[in-house]
Amino acid sequence: MPQESPQKDSKDYIPALGFDFLTPFYDSFQKWLGREKELKGCLLQEAQIASGHRVLDLGCGTATLTILIKQNHPQAEVMGLDADPKILAIARCKVSRSGLDIRLDQGLAYELPYPANSFDRILSSLVFHHLNTQQKQLAFEEVFRVLKPRGELHILDFGKPHNFWGRVISLYMRLHEEAADNISGLLPEMLRQEGFEHVSETVRFMTLFGTISVYRGQKPQEKG
Repeated sequence: MPQESPQKDSKDYIPALGFDFLTPFYDSFQKWLGREKELKGCLLQEAQIASGHRVLDLGCGTATLTILIKQNHPQAEVMGLDADPKILAIARCKVSRSGLDIRLDQGLAYELPYPANSFDRILSSLVFHHLNTQQKQLAFEEVFRVLKPRGELHILDFGKPHNFWGRVISLYMRLHEEAADNISGLLPEMLRQEGFEHVSETVRFMTLFGTISVYRGQKPQEKG
């Protein structure tokens, strides 16, 4: 049975599609317009999750990726976290129907409710463009804290445009999302500044909504 944690009342977040009233349509939007299966499948492949790994889906939304992780890696301990109670309600229903042992928590990406050195992998799909610069920095600091040494962060999110259409759509994204850091290609350097090593953009996709990149960073092995 899925596990649940006490709910936290927080409004310091942007709903998945920008507005609360659009939340019930999130899964349909992702399925038909967002190339969800391809993109999240790629993110999962890049993460190289192993049996026994403890994995966090950061900003899990309706738990599509969370469920996919557990289905593909049944011997991993899988958890999801999101700030939005409405989208978590949808996620909990989906997890319950799946019959999978997945824990879902409510919380903010930049105030993670977990102790240090908790996770082998943290995956995040289309979350960081919702955070402003300071929130991104705090979130990367928190992710670094809760990752185990040599643990990895894998991000799927908007990246620097690499063609004409990407540059055009990025003008709109800059107006309506906290995506300027993403579009300016700053995420890799922000990760390095927080102490991550082996930082790279591993895959790039062109979509109707602009360039989507997959980024990787690893927490260094402790010295001594």
